Amino acid sequence: MLTKTKIYLSSPHMGGAEQGFVNEAFNTNWIAPLGPNVNGFEKDIETYLGNHKHVAVLSSGTASIHMALVLLGVSKGDEVICQSFTFSASANPIMYQAATPVFVDSEPETWNMSPELLEIAIKDRIEKYKKPKAIIAVHLYGMPYKAAEINLIAKKYDIPVIEDSAEALGSYYKNKPCGTLAEFSVLSFNGNKIITTSGGGALICSSLQYKNQAVHLSTQARDNTPHYEHSKVGYNYRMSNVVAGIGRGQMEVLDKRVAARRKNFQFYKENLKHIESFEFLEEPDGFFSNRWLTCIKTSSYEQREQMRLALLEDDIESRPLWKPMHMQPVFKDYLHFTNGVSEDLFKKGLCLPSGSNLTNNDLNRILEKISQTPQS
Repeated sequence: MLTKTKIYLSSPHMGGAEQGFVNEAFNTNWIAPLGPNVNGFEKDIETYLGNHKHVAVLSSGTASIHMALVLLGVSKGDEVICQSFTFSASANPIMYQAATPVFVDSEPETWNMSPELLEIAIKDRIEKYKKPKAIIAVHLYGMPYKAAEINLIAKKYDIPVIEDSAEALGSYYKNKPCGTLAEFSVLSFNGNKIITTSGGGALICSSLQYKNQAVHLSTQARDNTPHYEHSKVGYNYRMSNVVAGIGRGQMEVLDKRVAARRKNFQFYKENLKHIESFEFLEEPDGFFSNRWLTCIKTSSYEQREQMRLALLEDDIESRPLWKPMHMQPVFKDYLHFTNGVSEDLFKKGLCLPSGSNLTNNDLNRILEKISQTPQS
């Protein structure tokens, strides 16, 4: 009797070239943290993004956000505005610096940070406390945020933006790659991302000086002396040469991975269009999403849960949309500027299996299960 295999939400998808880069690291004994693959991976990303940014590959996207905050001088007593509708890794580094997060809700068109609420939050904090030190905006599920509006407000109040592109490598905003739209940008290569190094991330900097500072701090901030001397607190955040080898191989298939995930989105949209209660996140004019995850908004919490549990019963992984940070137990007492958009999305939204390695049989199995679930 044949048993069905588990269908994951977003599983790693190797292209074949990764093993060669990893083998080279072993054959040349570049197992230590740094080496040719690290330099090569950074160059590959810089080339992909257009060669006008400087990349430091680190141990995770979280570490990359933390480094950006350190480089911006964020410290105790400072406030950092952060998109509420996101994964906790966007907000946690603010706490690492003993700073205070201020959460801003989403707008319904992209599900990302509301420019209107952002400006309200900035004005409030200037009036009642002091100007926020930074803004963390997120391209959620691969959909670019409204960068022109966000950057215009940030410039108006002279507040730097950290562009969280952890889910958006391969996405574009008005023909500009996501990851190039702010002074600091962040990528993630976690196991579920559009390309992966098993774990890892990158900090994208607007200047070589910033990159050099990030590399120095992420390698324990060792001073240039023959002995071990440290003038600053450092971090063990640098990506290893072996892991970077996986990344080099993955970069070779990035465009194919984007194409496959966008194809998944079109499959779901076309084959579920008859279910009037489903709402898909569409691309505004000038936006290009890598469709890292295909997400739908249902009519109710009950409908979403009915579908999620039905899929789970058939060993198909799906997941509710992110629970907003202002609703999380760890952040519930922090200041937030909300409009109900993210709470509604969390209540009604579901991420469907979206991996670039889904087969036609997988997609049809998912479709069949959804179609068999009552859509009341």
